[in-house]
Amino acid sequence: MAAVLMAGLLAACGKPEASVETARPVLVSHPDAGAQSTASAYAGEIRAREESALSFRVGGSLVKRLVDAGDRVRRGQLLAELDPGDAGLQIAAAQAEMARLGGDLERYRKLVAQKLVSQSAFDAQQAAYRAARAQYELMRNQSAYTRLLAPRDGVIAARLAEAGQTVAAGQTVYTLAGDAGREVAIALPESRIREVGVGQPVLVELWSAPGQRLPGRIREISPAADPQARTYAARVALDGDAAKAVDLGQSARVYMQGMPSGSGGERAALGVPLTAVQRGADGKSAALWVVDPKSRRVHLTPVRIGAYAEGVVPVLGGVDANAWVVAAGGQLLREGQTVAPVDRDNRPVPGLVPEAALAAPAK
Repeated sequence: MAAVLMAGLLAACGKPEASVETARPVLVSHPDAGAQSTASAYAGEIRAREESALSFRVGGSLVKRLVDAGDRVRRGQLLAELDPGDAGLQIAAAQAEMARLGGDLERYRKLVAQKLVSQSAFDAQQAAYRAARAQYELMRNQSAYTRLLAPRDGVIAARLAEAGQTVAAGQTVYTLAGDAGREVAIALPESRIREVGVGQPVLVELWSAPGQRLPGRIREISPAADPQARTYAARVALDGDAAKAVDLGQSARVYMQGMPSGSGGERAALGVPLTAVQRGADGKSAALWVVDPKSRRVHLTPVRIGAYAEGVVPVLGGVDANAWVVAAGGQLLREGQTVAPVDRDNRPVPGLVPEAALAAPAK
């Protein structure tokens, strides 16, 4: 009896053990900002940021062509000359007329002082002299316009006239590609124009150097579409070392991620595996399981997604590139559940697993 009573007392004093939650292993990863499966590629051509069509301000016969396509020129360098014969004759005629009227003006000045001519006659003679002097200065300027000078440092991209040819005023003789920078000229389809913004980072790959991608950014987008092709002209700027690695006229591909409408191009869309996308709390919208690095608990986070690609979904908003997203196994999770994050090699993820667990020797 004593033994039975003692056993009953011990049973009454004992407390049930609290159940310990077992962390469920899940595959986690960061959203990929460079997933090429969500990127669009556009063909383009390397162009100069500053392209100038050089022409004479007066017409005439082209007698000298001093540079050719591909030549490097400096600001102020003489590029071509027109026949100065007619301009010289016009200057001589204007100078003679100015000298004649200048002599008449001096005689009128003496006569008006002696009251032999009226002041109005002297004023008319003075006005005529001023007009002749202005005509002479104009002819001198016209003579200077027979010399075509480089407005800036650069490379002659095209030559459009030959020596002996008669050119009109404003007719393009050379195309000058300035040294201010290099860009890629591309055409954006009308269906994607809302997904691209000025300032958006992109990657540029030369056809002559496959696999080597240079950083760039969208510098400008035409506000109106081409009436025939229905595409929008855009320029991708290459700065610094990237601009030095390309040559004018090279073919290139521009890779860019989709952009949310109205985002202004501040960042490219992120990519997550198709298996990471879950139904939101409302059962309609999309969401991702995001792991809290401190507690290792998961939280269902609503996100905005783009068009599904093969195996990858672009995420347009809701998470950033530093978030740990459950890439597989999310259908078995519940809100606030503790998980054991692992990478694709089934190894614990540093920063999401206690340091003691990482340091513990394997049994």
